[in-house]
Order: sequence, then structure tokens, then C-alpha cells
Amino acid sequence: MDNQNYTAEHRKCQHITYEERVQISLRLKDGWNINQISCEIGCAYNTVKNEIKRGTVSLYHGKQQRYKPKQGQKIYIEHRQNSRKQYKRLECAEFVSYVQRQFYKQNWSVDAAFGYAITNKLFTREQIVCTKTLYNYIDIGLIKIKNVDLPQKLKRKTKTKKVRQNKKNLGKSIEERPKSIEKRDEFGHWEIDTVIGSKKNDDNVILTIVERATRQSIWLKIQSKTAEAVDTAINKLRIEFGSKFNEVFKTITGDNGSEFANLSRQAYNGTNVYFTHPYSSWEKGTNERHNGLLRRFIPKSKRIDAYTTADILFMSDWCNNLPRKILNYHTPEELFDAQLDRIYAA
Repeated sequence: MDNQNYTAEHRKCQHITYEERVQISLRLKDGWNINQISCEIGCAYNTVKNEIKRGTVSLYHGKQQRYKPKQGQKIYIEHRQNSRKQYKRLECAEFVSYVQRQFYKQNWSVDAAFGYAITNKLFTREQIVCTKTLYNYIDIGLIKIKNVDLPQKLKRKTKTKKVRQNKKNLGKSIEERPKSIEKRDEFGHWEIDTVIGSKKNDDNVILTIVERATRQSIWLKIQSKTAEAVDTAINKLRIEFGSKFNEVFKTITGDNGSEFANLSRQAYNGTNVYFTHPYSSWEKGTNERHNGLLRRFIPKSKRIDAYTTADILFMSDWCNNLPRKILNYHTPEELFDAQLDRIYAA
């Protein structure tokens, strides 16, 4: 007979409840088949079939088989215990401590710490969790690092790329730059920019130059945001690299800032110079990304003349010795030194 007191409605994708297991038991005793039972409680045919199979026990020394709701519920609970997500937080405590140490003391990213540990075999694979898991641990509070400590995570946003007509004509447009440079297969192609501090005319400026393939960055403190100051810095680099300057600096890409007004002169010395479209910082995104790393040390509105040349050198050394996932967790300095060895050995 029908159970008139059973009024619970089974929702789609919901697990079978204990009350429904009792209902299944009653219907089996009434001689109902699996299809009839599944239609009544609103479950799929195979769901009810598997539930009956799991909850069936042997009675009278195996002479009789009968479905028991309690047995079905017991097995369900056991399976649920095993299906819960297992965290390796305790097993990888030493690795997590290492990540936290590198993050706070060395200012490494979480991924840089993971990649360096893998590359240099600091831990066994069983002692390590991947970068995604580390970020999950941060989200749920299993490690000391907080989302607010991640400088990029809270400010990421999408931005529509829009090319505007270039009102200045300082030299060749980036559209004339060889497409092969975009692949980053060849060493010697740089992006240049300036980073200001307090926006005061009497403050210093940092000239940032980044090599696209190795991500090696050169940060130079210059007197002001003027073409003359940039020229002086470039000439110092010419003296430092000597006759190999044009092999190290094959091309330089900058924006249309007035401080780069004389940059095209380098083209007469064997280095090709290109300029991005206005309001298109994404066209030299490698440099922009490294400017963000510099801002970790020098926030906006902070006077740059408060930092010594040694301070700037320390910052660039940290940046160039930061393992990068995109470089297979090598550091920019390792790859840059290897390229210099190749050039000077030739």
C-alpha cells in the first residue's frame, strides 16, 4: 500500500536520505520493482539499483538476501568520509614554512618558491603541493600568507586594448618592428621606461630597461625626467658594454614620452629604436610588469632621491635573482650572464 505520510520531495542531484532508504525497503517488501521505486522517490534508476545493491545483507546463513536501510546508510557515511577533500597541509608543513620564509624574507612570489624548490630538488614530490594548492591554502587560511599580502592579486583587472593615433613622431613606430621580436626567441631586444616618485620637478627618476627574452632588468637612477638625463644614462651603458653594445642592445622600444625624444639617435649607432602607440602601455608589457616589481620598494609619491644608488642596485639584484615560471624557474641573471658569455666569447 502507499505511504500517505511520506511527502518529502527529492531534488535533482540530491543524495538519497535515510527516510528514502526506509521507503525503498518498504516498497521492496510490497513487491515493487526498481523502476517503480525510482519514479516515486524521484531518483534515477541506476541510483536506486546501486543503493539496493550496497544495502543488501545476507540473512539466515546466506539463505536469504534483504535490503536494510541502516546498512545502506552506514555504507553511505563511510563513502562520504572517504570522498571528502584531503589536505596535505600537515604532511607538507616543512615546505609551507619554506614558502612563507621566501615570501616574507626574500619577497618571492608563491610560484617562484614552488618552482625553485622543484627545480633544485629541495623537497621530495610527496612533501610539496603545487602553486594552485598553495593559493587555495591562502584563500582558506591554512597558511600565514594572506590575500592582502599578494600585491598583484587584489588589483588585477581587464583592460580593453585600444590603439590611438600617434600625435608625436619621435621615430619608427612599433608597427615597423620585426614580428619575430614578439616571439622572444632572440636575445637583445629591450623595452625602456621611466618611473617617477613624488612628481616634483626637483626629484630624481629611475630609468628602467628590460630585456624581453631573459627578463633581465637594468634600473638606473637619473637626475630628472628629461631627454638629456636619459642620453647620459644610455651613454654610460655604451661605455660599460663597449664594442659589444649593439649586440647586447639590438633594439629598444619606448613610449612617446618627451624624455625619449633623443632616443632615435641610437639608430645611427647600430641600435634600432621603436615607439609604441600613445596610451598603449601594453605594447611594452614586460617593462610595465617589472615597474610593478619596482613599486614594491618605491611606492607612488615617495621621493626617489631618498634612495641611494646602492639601494636601487639592491632592488634590481633582487628582481634579477627572482626565479620565474616563464623561464622554467631560472633567474633572469642566470640567462643574461649566459648570453653575455656567448657574445664576448665570439
